[in-house]
Amino acid sequence: MVKAVAVLSSNEGVSGTVFFSQEGNGPTTVTGNLSGLKPGLHGFHVHALGDTTNGCMSTGPHFNPAGKEHGAPEDENRHAGDLGNVIVGDDVCFYFLFFQFCLFDPGCASFSITDEQIPLTGPNSIIGRAVVVHADPDDLGKGGHELSKSTGNAGGRVACGIIGLQG
Repeated sequence: MVKAVAVLSSNEGVSGTVFFSQEGNGPTTVTGNLSGLKPGLHGFHVHALGDTTNGCMSTGPHFNPAGKEHGAPEDENRHAGDLGNVIVGDDVCFYFLFFQFCLFDPGCASFSITDEQIPLTGPNSIIGRAVVVHADPDDLGKGGHELSKSTGNAGGRVACGIIGLQG
């Protein structure tokens, strides 16, 4: 079992922790909690670079080792880093000691994703890359906007974190 973690932060009050795990050559499971987001859908992607020297802008484009167009997680033609959207309900998050709890009040998202294209080992490993949460919904490459086939027209980058190995 290989495990990784990314601690997300931003200058906009968005924060969270995203965990990755992979058993052997199986799919990678992504779980996490985010807080400080506006209710609704937010694009959620693995970006190519683990560089935050200029905030989330220096994380580069979506991770795309196969050179495909942007798409939905279930699409054959998609970037490896295209993980779709996280849903933020009308939740409230609070912290108790070091634990975060979300109770159906504004700004929080808890999610679990399983994906075959983001391995934690091998030549296309996502270790050392970044995970990014966007301001707007990802249109999954189907929105007709000029950015749909490259970014999903998901808007600005509101939080990011570098994916590192977890002990």
